[in-house]
Amino acid sequence: MKKVMFVCKRNSCRSQMAEGYARTLGAGVIEVVSSGLESSRVHPTAVQVMAEAGVDITSQTSKPLSNFGSEDFDVVISLCGCGVNLPEAWLTRDVFEDWRVEDPDGQPIEIFHRVRDEIKECVQNLVDSLQQQPAARA
Repeated sequence: MKKVMFVCKRNSCRSQMAEGYARTLGAGVIEVVSSGLESSRVHPTAVQVMAEAGVDITSQTSKPLSNFGSEDFDVVISLCGCGVNLPEAWLTRDVFEDWRVEDPDGQPIEIFHRVRDEIKECVQNLVDSLQQQPAARA
């Protein structure tokens, strides 16, 4: 299984939604963690809009990227354009993508819904592409 890290500025909204979708859509295909350049809290509105979509992220917590080692991940996805702020080791994994998703924090719930749906589509595309890759050599 590929190990995926979703990273964002605060690990509050976008990366948490991506982690929730990846756990659901990528079950049996990927292992997933999310983190932030700094940690904060899981945004209550992110929890709400994910629950509306049938994905429970209430057990997820906000974690700093510094808690993890880049060598433990095959895929690194930035959701906020923060790739420019990541240490180089995180940018040189097998797959690095910067999705640049709008930050819904402080925005109306409609923005949370749009961001959630955009992230779901991106996560599904990622899972599909990883399923098509040959298994890593041991």
